[in-house]
Amino acid sequence: MFYGAMVWDPWLIVAQIVCLQCLYYLTLGVFLSFLVGTHVSHMSLVYFFDFATITSSTVVGWCVIASFLFSSVAGAGYMIYLIERANKCLDFSATLYIIHLFICLVYGGWPSSVTWWVVNGTGVAVMALLGEYLCIKREQREIPTRYRSSKK
Repeated sequence: MFYGAMVWDPWLIVAQIVCLQCLYYLTLGVFLSFLVGTHVSHMSLVYFFDFATITSSTVVGWCVIASFLFSSVAGAGYMIYLIERANKCLDFSATLYIIHLFICLVYGGWPSSVTWWVVNGTGVAVMALLGEYLCIKREQREIPTRYRSSKK
């Protein structure tokens, strides 16, 4: 991506949001199937969108919490390639979690569990801060040139 004058392109922004959301849920599904799928008889969307499954009182609840946090770390990694700019990471992370909140509202009602809010608040913070850090590291890399001058 060329970092000169930025043109506001709403279709690009929508495409980035959709891609990030899809990759986040795909990653969450993989982590849930490995961590939670080994402890339950069948998987369902309850583990994605119902606030009651995020609990610290059961082993399955801890596995769901770990899946959400691991997905946040993976989401930060996705932002390196999808978003590419450190100053946009907070916006896209917050958008992802706001959309997740709306889906949870439709699926299971208002999340009344404190654990749900702590896990998702931690998730948005991890995704935003780690995403910014990784994007800054990528932006600061040396630009490769074809010819290097040798100093004598």
